[in-house]
Amino acid sequence: MIISDLAKIEGRTYPARRRTQNLVGGPAPIQATSFSMGFVTLEPKGGQVPWHNQEQEEVYFVVKGEGEMCLGEERQSLCTGQAVYIPSGVFHQLTNVGDTPLTFIYNYGPAGDVAHWRQELDGTLPVEGKDVPALPEGAWKQVV
Repeated sequence: MIISDLAKIEGRTYPARRRTQNLVGGPAPIQATSFSMGFVTLEPKGGQVPWHNQEQEEVYFVVKGEGEMCLGEERQSLCTGQAVYIPSGVFHQLTNVGDTPLTFIYNYGPAGDVAHWRQELDGTLPVEGKDVPALPEGAWKQVV
């Protein structure tokens, strides 16, 4: 039996003020071909998963906190206990708008790396509104 223990997974901190801990896939003890899963903590007032898209379809489930979810041309609040479906290829961004950390679980499939992780660490994320579509009107801007 292989077990991923969140308490024992150091994770990685990204420039957009978030910590990602892989539970399935990447450096996690559990490897699967159909999906990847992880736990993310966004710092208060602006911690973010930057505007990006990917081939995999994905779901975010908010464990605790309040955020602004941008999905394509839509912008909406997201809070504790809510899940959002992200279709393949659609640009999306989640920003913590609260005074406390926002935590969520992501699940996407099929398994594999997502380009925005490496792009963010390398400082090569495409610029919204220039290299990729613009964020919805009134949305928090990218923080990286």
